[in-house]
Amino acid sequence: ETLDELLPEAFAAVREASKRTLGMRHFDVQIMGGAALHLGNIAEMKTGEGKTLVATLPAYLNAIAGRGVHVITTNDYLAEYQGELMGRVYRALGMSTGIIISGQNPDKRREQYLADITYGTNNEYGFDYLRDNMAQSAGDIVQREHFFAIVDEVDSILIDEARTPLIISGPASGEANRWFTEFAKIAEKLQPVVDYEVDEKKRTVGILEPGISKVEDYLGITNLYESANTPLISFLNNSLKAKSLFKKDKDYVVMNGEVMIVDEHTGRILDGRRYSEGVHQAIEAKEGVQVKAENQTLATVTLQNYFRLYKKLSGMTGTAATEAAEFMSTYKLGVVPIPTNRPMIRMDQSDLIYKNEQVKFAMVVEDIAARHETGQPVLVGTTSVEKSEYLSKLLAKRGIRHEVLNAKNHAREAAIVAQAGRLGAVTVATNMAGRGTDVMLGGNSEYLTFEVLEKRGLDSVENPEEYEAAWAVEYPKVKEQVAQEA
Repeated sequence: ETLDELLPEAFAAVREASKRTLGMRHFDVQIMGGAALHLGNIAEMKTGEGKTLVATLPAYLNAIAGRGVHVITTNDYLAEYQGELMGRVYRALGMSTGIIISGQNPDKRREQYLADITYGTNNEYGFDYLRDNMAQSAGDIVQREHFFAIVDEVDSILIDEARTPLIISGPASGEANRWFTEFAKIAEKLQPVVDYEVDEKKRTVGILEPGISKVEDYLGITNLYESANTPLISFLNNSLKAKSLFKKDKDYVVMNGEVMIVDEHTGRILDGRRYSEGVHQAIEAKEGVQVKAENQTLATVTLQNYFRLYKKLSGMTGTAATEAAEFMSTYKLGVVPIPTNRPMIRMDQSDLIYKNEQVKFAMVVEDIAARHETGQPVLVGTTSVEKSEYLSKLLAKRGIRHEVLNAKNHAREAAIVAQAGRLGAVTVATNMAGRGTDVMLGGNSEYLTFEVLEKRGLDSVENPEEYEAAWAVEYPKVKEQVAQEA
């Protein structure tokens, strides 16, 4: 029998297993979404229609082939949460689940990839592919073949980040140059418009004649553009870029004496990633932290080229119709709109525009305070770490208890999101709490149950039977508490 012929039976089995283990039965529209994914399409589903549950249908069906299914999420938190939760459905059907997150050693990764269905982020899959291509022997390779991938938030990964290169680098010859620190001091003395010009759209800087004279005087040279001084021009450009184009607590954060890049798409720290061509060193010099040696590129691939390796590709998102032509031309993926299970009742209000940012934030605080008094949970989205911390200070002045979710405290993400829908909760977040994050009224009963079982020392992989038995007892209690609060 082909997988297409097995579809009705396999989908029915997943639907029943989900009902028995999670208490969630797939709606008919979710079955439609699952079929669209299996046939190698993008299922366009509105926010809150249960994309995570939909993915279990084609994942199980295609895992029957025994060649491995990869479910791709936008961050480690979602990979771990979805893998743990949906893993209970797969285990009930006799399938194993793997979860790939940053920090795992190669042996652990290999074990996760050998599972029938593996959850992980686009970056983790891409970097593992690069490392496998650099492996010295077959025994060092961790990934299996690229058989079938289901990409969550597919427009973000395959369109917005498509040209983003994943780069593995190693130390280049030579040590960190003292010139980075020297030019950081010079850049501080130069004034925009007068000494140099900045084009924020093109992300470029250009030194002007008065600026050139000041640099030459500072360095004690007569001509900056002499062939002997050519390397100095690169140091100058990078120092001016670091000063004018890269903003602290927006493009990067400084933690534990290190400059760490913040992903503009997800609001998360890109651990271990560095800007290339001397820009990272220039930022380190600007911030007064240790300037590390420059790296050289050892291997690179764009996300677009990586995902075209899969024999079959599919995806889910709430917003795909606008990029339908690009999905078809680049990935040969059709877009299938899936109807909502119930009529949409969400109200999308008009935007409010204020004269300046100070007035805007003052009004935001007033609105939060009014809603907080009624006990209504409030989630506030901000554009950067800096803005989230500024709003947090304003709320603290008003005596409003709140949580802040940004790149600096990502370790507490799961706990903060799980509580964000509780009575009177106020959560200030960056785009970390954007795509794929499920904020439930009354709290997330699944996560709160995970916490209860974790405190007891129970593990779903180590002792699955004991875990399931404890879940059956605790989950209804937690769900009832959450329902009462909601």
